[in-house]
Amino acid sequence: MPIQGYAWKRLCSNYYLCKGGSRMKVVRAQLIRRGTTGIFKTSLEALKKGDLVVVENPSGPEVAEVLIPPFELPTKCEDLPSVLRYATRKDLRQMELLKRREIMAYQSCRELIEKLHLPMKLVEAQFLQEEQKFVFFFTSEGRVDFRGLVKKLASKLKSKIEMRQIGVRDEAKLQGGIGPCGREICCRTFLKSFDTVTIRMAKEQNLPLNPERISGLCSRLMCCITFEMDTYVEMAEELPKIGKRVISPYGEGKVLRQNILLRTVTIELDNGSVVTLPIDQIKVVEEAG
Repeated sequence: MPIQGYAWKRLCSNYYLCKGGSRMKVVRAQLIRRGTTGIFKTSLEALKKGDLVVVENPSGPEVAEVLIPPFELPTKCEDLPSVLRYATRKDLRQMELLKRREIMAYQSCRELIEKLHLPMKLVEAQFLQEEQKFVFFFTSEGRVDFRGLVKKLASKLKSKIEMRQIGVRDEAKLQGGIGPCGREICCRTFLKSFDTVTIRMAKEQNLPLNPERISGLCSRLMCCITFEMDTYVEMAEELPKIGKRVISPYGEGKVLRQNILLRTVTIELDNGSVVTLPIDQIKVVEEAG
């Protein structure tokens, strides 16, 4: 799959793209409180970049900023959340109130965790409007008995409480940050789920195997290593494998290295010299039998 196509598929990974079907107007917008981005169907064709709107969200309506004005996408309408309306001053005030409630709840939870000496790190507090409850996200090396904490929080916040243990990748997604590429990390902006990333993928893309170079803010292998993997695999099939005997204009030898993007191979000739040639100048030696 082409790189551009793969990136678009990941951006729309929670939507079903039709093979035929009608086209519809959508916008790309970023939730103000959460920082995540998504694609939303809209009937407001006059929307422009920077406009504030209210959009559908699983935890309740959220204020979002339009990043890309309306464009067409061949998508089944029922699979996309909607832009409900332009944001009003009342919506903005409500957003600020929710922000303050979440900050106060976060501070209260941290104080109680320290007071109860619980082995856990609080990451974020979110208030779900639809369910009228607080969700506290935390990390911990093992299981934590937080029943006492929940009772004290429910009494103090006068609300239902849910404690949710997460991993380091989810922690990075919630907190956000700038990746080595200079852009906001992918899991914070458009990734809907985490794919498995292996060191083999990094090797096949000839990436440096220094952990500091290929690890994200979560200290795990960067998710973007998977983005172009299909393309690398497809292009690598056109190159002779390392160790293969080949014939070049300078004589016969064996393949030492590949450069998939440049479509070249480095060959050690039988006379001991080393040359790098494009693949259209070499021929693989057929194995006998």
